[in-house]
Amino acid sequence: MPRITKEDKVRNRQNIVDAAGRMFRSQGIDAVGIAELMKEAGLTHGGFYNHFASKNDLAVEVCGTSFAASLGVLAHEIEAGDGETGSPLERVVARYLSTAHRDAEDGGCPSSALVTDAGRQSEAVQHAYAEGVEGYLAGFTAEFVREAEAKGQTPDTDEARRRAIRLLGELVGSMMLARAVRHVQPSLSDEILRAGRDHALD
Repeated sequence: MPRITKEDKVRNRQNIVDAAGRMFRSQGIDAVGIAELMKEAGLTHGGFYNHFASKNDLAVEVCGTSFAASLGVLAHEIEAGDGETGSPLERVVARYLSTAHRDAEDGGCPSSALVTDAGRQSEAVQHAYAEGVEGYLAGFTAEFVREAEAKGQTPDTDEARRRAIRLLGELVGSMMLARAVRHVQPSLSDEILRAGRDHALD
């Protein structure tokens, strides 16, 4: 048999993480078995333990990498500043509460895709999720402060933090509700997303 190179091992590990990210977010961590995960990654079942000591270790990494990707999108929007399509936070709300995000086959942002799973997993997974939440709150808070300064106001960082918490809660809650009813009452699902887009930043 051909020898596995260091590059092959790195690539195989990334394939596992990528496959797990899609499957964990769309199906739930507990619903995904190692055998089907490795099949999705294009690898044999037994090869899993060459990369991870346990499924829990993989879940921790997936949670971290999934949030890192989502927070990268947030950072890009904030860096782009105000534009024809609105402020950074207006664009974030529009993207998050879109039908495309609701229907994403890979489950979309982990903040809503893994919110229920995180609380049922190990403390290590919960810590990884909490770090992702803090990343969102930090980004939202900084942007609320920037908006206040741009208006010539003295920013209240405590109030900005509270607004950030409320915004993230509304985004995640609206997305969870919209997904829960989309197959049986699609019009209600769309209505939930519209209301969220219209009022999340009130």
